[in-house]
Amino acid sequence: MQNLKDKIIFIAPLDWGLGHATRCVPLIKRFSKNNKVIIGVTENNVTLFENYFPELQKINLPSYNIRYSKFFPVWLKILFQFPKINSAIKTEKKQLEKFISKNKIDIVISDNRFGLHNNNTYNIFITHQLQIKVPFFSSFATKINHRYIHCFDEVWIPDYENEKLRLSGQLSNPKGIKIPVKYIEPQSALQDLPINSNEIETFDCLILLSGVEPQRTILENSFLKLKKPRVKIVLVRGVCHSERNEETQTTRCFVPQHDRNIKIIDFANGTELKKLILGAETVICRSGYSTLMDLHLLGKKNLILIPTRGQPEQEYLAKYWEEKFDARVFHDEYFPNNAN
Repeated sequence: MQNLKDKIIFIAPLDWGLGHATRCVPLIKRFSKNNKVIIGVTENNVTLFENYFPELQKINLPSYNIRYSKFFPVWLKILFQFPKINSAIKTEKKQLEKFISKNKIDIVISDNRFGLHNNNTYNIFITHQLQIKVPFFSSFATKINHRYIHCFDEVWIPDYENEKLRLSGQLSNPKGIKIPVKYIEPQSALQDLPINSNEIETFDCLILLSGVEPQRTILENSFLKLKKPRVKIVLVRGVCHSERNEETQTTRCFVPQHDRNIKIIDFANGTELKKLILGAETVICRSGYSTLMDLHLLGKKNLILIPTRGQPEQEYLAKYWEEKFDARVFHDEYFPNNAN
């Protein structure tokens, strides 16, 4: 299926952060060479796709609008939001049916959007998480996950097939999956971006903030309230505000003008982000899978991972990378100013 030609392909990622979108970028680049590719977007990821693919057709899909809580664990908050998520799944399924009829779609590729499959198309589901890690009812949650996945024709895993090399550990174990499973290797929007090595500036620490609110902002505020650093730090906030330009923009607030050791960037495009990662001695970030793929493919070894509190997947990945790849792991409670 990866050597496609003369097909009309519709590809759409979940808008739970930007990780699902960025790992679709190399696939879109590959498929658009010999096929017509149409991208499903929401207000949360449309800017990213416009930057990478301004020439490609895009259609709007409903957002799952997943939000975390300051108080409840992520898995419980998502459980509370399941009626809203299920409604979005039904809506996107109806939209897809109309869209297929109008645009003669051959193949639908869904990155974790459960409603994007149709009897008149070949349907591919992208995920790294076949086994669900949640307290108390992992088996039940995994069965529900498999029920959704089995509506598709095959599933693609952005990871290595060789278990010894696998980045996602037991999350991508195909046990119980009844449709074909293909490991397509880790995917990163950054890997093939051309850069001039002479433009890479070295510095001590890069902090990458990402993920769903309000946890992203909580962690940001924790870092900015810490004592004045003695090392050079760049903090990428990972947000797209209207006051930034299309490249990057240093934030005008939070950090005093005299503090020259911290540079804050609202949003870094792919090229700039790659330069920052390659120039940093240490990278501090959440243990989201797409971020880990980026760092792995760029050869970064000195990592400090801070799993989102109450998100079992990130907690599992942080522990797994600590054991397998020598990452250091800290938790939100290590930051005294974190007002959780």
